Amino acid sequence: MTAEVERVVVAEPSLHDHEMTEETVAEKTWRGILEGHPGARRGEPAVVAAAYAEPRLRALYPFPSHGTLTFHRNTQFPWSNDLPYIAGDAQSCIVYAPLRVGGILGESLTPREAAALVVVHLPDDCGPAFEGPWPQPDRPVG
Repeated sequence: MTAEVERVVVAEPSLHDHEMTEETVAEKTWRGILEGHPGARRGEPAVVAAAYAEPRLRALYPFPSHGTLTFHRNTQFPWSNDLPYIAGDAQSCIVYAPLRVGGILGESLTPREAAALVVVHLPDDCGPAFEGPWPQPDRPVG
């Protein structure tokens, strides 16, 4: 019995576009994770690639940890922790509601389905990630 691994092809934007323009902290973090840079956090490759393929998620700050991939509106601790996140691997993912809300939004999903479900549940005013801690200085939390 062989296990099929879903391959996600990321065609645009190129991971090497950073050579021509100044990268944001979020862009640099995504690149480090995807390219396996020393010191970069490690995430499930299929989940990270599927999330990166979604433009709205690519604009957020990725934080892989303990089998999950969380997304944040900011780039420094304390994190926003108000967005859905993915737990899982190439075979099966669960999408959880934000920590304050709790609950499961979807389960037994492929990485692509999980990333798409996170996008559907993002607030309208979400992204791109700003540099610094949460909350953003000129925005109240709510």
